[in-house]
Amino acid sequence: MKDFLTRNECSAMRGIAILAIMLHNYCHFIGKIVKENEYRFYDFNNNRLLQVLDNPDELLPVHLFSYFGHYGVPVFLFLSGFGLVRKYESAQASPKALPFLRYHYLKLLKMLIVGFVFFLIVDMLTPGRFAFHWYNVLAQLLMYINVLPDPNKIIWPGIYWFFGLMMELYIVYRLLLYRQKNFYVMLLIVVCWLLQMFCDPDGETLNRLRYNCIGGMLPFGLGILLARVSSEESGGFLGGKWEFPRRKLQGAVLWGIVFLLASALVFMMCFNFQTWLWIPVFIILGIIALVKLMPESVLKVFVWFGGISAAIFVTHPIVRKIFITVARQQDIYDGLMLYVVVTIALSWAVKQIIDHIPSPKL
Repeated sequence: MKDFLTRNECSAMRGIAILAIMLHNYCHFIGKIVKENEYRFYDFNNNRLLQVLDNPDELLPVHLFSYFGHYGVPVFLFLSGFGLVRKYESAQASPKALPFLRYHYLKLLKMLIVGFVFFLIVDMLTPGRFAFHWYNVLAQLLMYINVLPDPNKIIWPGIYWFFGLMMELYIVYRLLLYRQKNFYVMLLIVVCWLLQMFCDPDGETLNRLRYNCIGGMLPFGLGILLARVSSEESGGFLGGKWEFPRRKLQGAVLWGIVFLLASALVFMMCFNFQTWLWIPVFIILGIIALVKLMPESVLKVFVWFGGISAAIFVTHPIVRKIFITVARQQDIYDGLMLYVVVTIALSWAVKQIIDHIPSPKL
């Protein structure tokens, strides 16, 4: 199980996740397209999904990307938890809490500042300028904007909420979970689930929780657990008492079954609030199965996208602000094609800028 997920497979998962997020964040901005249930659970959105599936037309892919594409976020959270364990828990030295948090804050800021500056310029020069306030800009740069009231109204571009979420999860990991028994990871997952399951499905409390680490703990914790149990250094599933099975999952048939079952469960779980809370587990399993099924030539394509995923993440809202008008005024697929091509090209250029910013030292 040591190489249950290779470096290339993790990078390909990032590539799939960022493409899903990029397409979702364009498609759901179009008025007549089905909207997602990301921070809240709306029966209306589910009913609209069933309507377009019952009467499919040429816009069906756009509806599906809009409704399901945001699930690329839990894939990133899973990979973050997985990567933290692989990087820090197998090392002999333990990083101090403040240097660890400073290091990861600066890594996030390195990406955020480049995209945010370009976005501010484009936003000022295009119609529909957002009313930025200095205190919200400061909160965004310091990555505590998620905890403020009405996060969906003050975070712009909206996807930059992810930076605040990641900073919270770094704090939780280093202060509460680093080299702690797996039992405590599972306990925190359960606590965060309980805090959500008693909320009103479409209420503001659930919205606030899911903008913050409580909503992201399930996929993040799953990444921590899988990294630990798939490591030879792990003494067992619960800190040395129970041994995790060592058999490898082999064969395209088995991975195909996992992918089909996960996909079916994701769809069925969309229509009940309680099961909807657990969808990230099956999204992650499905994406793992998908990369295991990919031929090497296809895997390499998604590995490349994974390599520029950070740049795509900070760049695509800039391009969306420009090309969303094509979809609204002319043709949805015309605008989508222009958006994808320009985003990929501009992301490659932005990556060169990010790579030339000095990296922080731990």
